[in-house]
Order: sequence, then structure tokens, then C-alpha cells
Amino acid sequence: MLRELLNLIEKMNDPKINELNIIYWGSPIISFGNLKYAKVATVGLNPSNMEFVDSKGNELIGGERRFHTLESLGLSDWSGVEEGHLNSILELCQNYFFRNPYERWFKKLDYLISGTSVSFYFPSSQACHLDLIPYATDTKWAELTSFQRSSLLNLSGNYLGIILRDSPIRLLVLNGKSVIDNLEKITDIKLEKNLMPTWTLPRENSKGVQGFSFIGAITKLQNIKLKNRIKVIGYNHNVQSSFGITKEVLNSIRNWISSQAKEVL
Repeated sequence: MLRELLNLIEKMNDPKINELNIIYWGSPIISFGNLKYAKVATVGLNPSNMEFVDSKGNELIGGERRFHTLESLGLSDWSGVEEGHLNSILELCQNYFFRNPYERWFKKLDYLISGTSVSFYFPSSQACHLDLIPYATDTKWAELTSFQRSSLLNLSGNYLGIILRDSPIRLLVLNGKSVIDNLEKITDIKLEKNLMPTWTLPRENSKGVQGFSFIGAITKLQNIKLKNRIKVIGYNHNVQSSFGITKEVLNSIRNWISSQAKEVL
């Protein structure tokens, strides 16, 4: 992991990085949680800026800090990073859920996977979160230009494939349609799509927003051949931001994830 983390950091020294809205002073995030023990990984697009700043945009410090930054590592830029810095960055990634996790985001995800008997949190700690892109940006994914989005995917390279190849993860849970679309792009697979009537989000003046499940498997990610087949499942709703996510819809998604996980866990 040290080599891949160093590779991600070295890419941040490219002058073109300024065009991509990356939070340059924040470290890349290899994982949320310990990959060594994870059987299940939820998957998002890229880390939230709230992993590095508070509601006023100030850098998190002290006990509020979630990940390392140039300031916390005592660096002026990433060209000065050494092995000790890399180990410190990885340590915060591995211990994320023991410190100050962004629970507004992760509590819902943890609930959805709780039917599998794994959790992000102690004592299980057999689940982690991964992002397609390990770099946090100042703005939300939807607000980035198409050039910025495609460049970030290219910049991330084979990082996710390397992580999955070298971990015990057997199930990926994709959080939302954008994640599904982008994973399909970088794997050249097409997930099976099915209408899920119990996932419909209610709307006053329409039939509601339909819910869909997605199922598939990957044995390769970009240029990296995986050691084992990994099952991939997902849902089109973004449970943190989709308007009208009801308790009934969350329960139905949770039960579906649990049933799908039985094949591989």
C-alpha cells in the first residue's frame, strides 16, 4: 500500500492538478477503514471535502482531524513526503472509524450493510469504504465539469484495482447511480439492472422515483487482474442525498443487500 499511496501523492505534484478542484493540501484517501480485515466495501465517487474541513471551511485540527494534511505532517508540499509520512497517512485511513468518522454520511451506509453481520465499527470492523477516486475536491462531483471528472478518473489510474487485488474484500456495494455508471466505465462491464418496486421514492405530483438494483461481478479492474472474483451490487438511489428516502425504502435495500451477500460471505 505504501507504494500505491506514494504513486497517488506523486501525481499531485503535476501542475495540471490545479485544474481539477482537488484539495491539494489534503492527503489522498486509500480507504476508510482497515483493508486487512474487510470482507465488504461500500463504494462512492470521491471523498467529501468535509473529511478535511468544518462547516465554515476551516481545516479540521486536533481531535476533530480525520486525515492528514500538509500542515499536520509538517510539509510545505508533497515533494517532501517520506516513508514515515506515508505510514502516518495509512494509519489514519485504517483507524478512521475509531476516531471521528463523518457519521452523517457513514451511519446510513452502515445500516444498509448491517444485515450482512459486518460493520464499519467496532467490534466487527470487517467493512470499509472505498472511493473510485481517492482525492477530495472542493466542490461536489455533480458540480465538476466533464473534463474534471474524466481527468480525475484517469489520474486515479489502477489504484482501486490494486487495493481490491490485495485485500480480502468479496463484495462491493455501490452507493448510487453515478458510482454504478463510473464503475462500469472503468471495468467495461454491464451490471444487470432490475426494477425494485419497493424502492420507489414517493412524490406528490407523480408516480415517484423508481428504484433499481444492479448485480454483477468483476475479475479485472482497468489493467489489474484480481486474485478472486468479487461480487458487485448496487442501488440507484444515493441514500445520503436523494430526496424522500423513507425508512421503508432503506429497510428494503438493507434486506436485499443481506440476501445478495449470502452467496459470498
